Amino acid sequence: MSKLKKVSPKRALACLLALFALLTVFVAFAENAAEPEAAPATEVAEAAEETAAEAGNTDPDINFLRGLGNIAKSTGFAKSLDGTGGDWRNYVMIAVACFLLYLAIVKQFEPLLLLPIAFGMLLANLPAAGMMSHPSFTFYASQAEALAAAKNLGKDVTDVMMRMNPTTGEMGYALQTANGGLLYYLYQGVKLGIYPPLIFMGVGAMTDFAPLIANPKSLLLGAAAQLGIFLTFLGAKLLGFTAAEAGSIGIIGGADGPTAIFVTTKLAPHLLGPIAVAAYSYMALVPVIQPPIMKALTTKKERTIRMGQLRQVSKTETIIFPIAVTIIVSLLLPDAATLVGMLMLGNLMRVCGVVERINKTAQNELINIVTIFLGLTVGATTQGSTFLTMQTIYIVVLGVVAFGCGTAGGVLLAKLMNILSGGQINPLIGSAGVSAVPMAARVSQKVGQEEDPGNFLLMHAMGPNVAGVIGSAVAAGVFIALFAH
Repeated sequence: MSKLKKVSPKRALACLLALFALLTVFVAFAENAAEPEAAPATEVAEAAEETAAEAGNTDPDINFLRGLGNIAKSTGFAKSLDGTGGDWRNYVMIAVACFLLYLAIVKQFEPLLLLPIAFGMLLANLPAAGMMSHPSFTFYASQAEALAAAKNLGKDVTDVMMRMNPTTGEMGYALQTANGGLLYYLYQGVKLGIYPPLIFMGVGAMTDFAPLIANPKSLLLGAAAQLGIFLTFLGAKLLGFTAAEAGSIGIIGGADGPTAIFVTTKLAPHLLGPIAVAAYSYMALVPVIQPPIMKALTTKKERTIRMGQLRQVSKTETIIFPIAVTIIVSLLLPDAATLVGMLMLGNLMRVCGVVERINKTAQNELINIVTIFLGLTVGATTQGSTFLTMQTIYIVVLGVVAFGCGTAGGVLLAKLMNILSGGQINPLIGSAGVSAVPMAARVSQKVGQEEDPGNFLLMHAMGPNVAGVIGSAVAAGVFIALFAH
């Protein structure tokens, strides 16, 4: 048997294209042969006009040059020039998004959070892309007109609804004519306060509360680190922000992005973009911001203090703790129940030992999915037209103040506790009182080992770190109780 001759890929492609061309010619010839005798041109034109009139639209003629012109007019560049798709501020925000992507990918500053936030910022500021566009509605004077329009458009009569007409400010019969953008619908999880509590549940499932249970004094350090929240609240008030806005800005000092988002959606949703970006950016910059403050407020001798080993915590204690905290905090401050309750639910799933499957889901799949959606939609709120304002600059500056004061508050109280305990507490663990878990605790460990490589502070710092999560949730509940309408 003779061997088959090997055909080159280029020759095979050429043959395939030729075959398609022949098939096209054959099909066109067959269709023309099957067509009935053509009617006079005038009859054809009249029939086409009647059909178009019945359909309510016409099929436009294909014109290559006109098509290229229409494509050119629909580009983001053209939309930016005519003012319908954004302006120069969108391009500034795209540059900012690229810088944040650089920090997340190259510098690895909290990439799990910063990367989706930066990419959401990029998507939302692409001119004319409409990723955060709201649904479009057409309003009608009467219900009969709206029902008739729904029928003509092939929609169900149940699609007619009563909505506020933004033009007239009155309620009217509306019919949705266009869907919103993808990120608009994902953003509803932020707007309705769904994503942050789910994040808290995942954090609880990943967090070991044993260091806090073994050393209850850590609660004081977690509380002291919330100093930045309340000092920043006062500073924001002095700059002219309302009490609700100042409370939302102050929460940045807790170094807890989900808490900041949760509070802002309830008190000042128009500031969500800058507050969320500031909160997550400073969380990512914990290893950069905290060490200089820690070293400035402590001596070399204090940084080398070695702390004794924590006592062993029983399983019964770890199970009772989340239940007790949920009951006590929720009774004292019901507005904090959502965040604290979900945090403690996640932790209870971790320690009880009977729901390992859903515990692993909360630690991995669930929190990862919610983090993607939360990051994308938070970044998408930073559109150039609303983000590049003086208010944003104030918020960014106040965020630094809040974060610095929170770190300082924890360190200073730890210094005081060290004096009162006779030199038994390393003041560095106080900086972990902010709720960036577990990064703040790792920073305490790192700074301590720079002075004494054999000093292990991580488990001691985890106590204040976990207390900081609870403290920021409690502070959030206080602001919501005071200022939510």
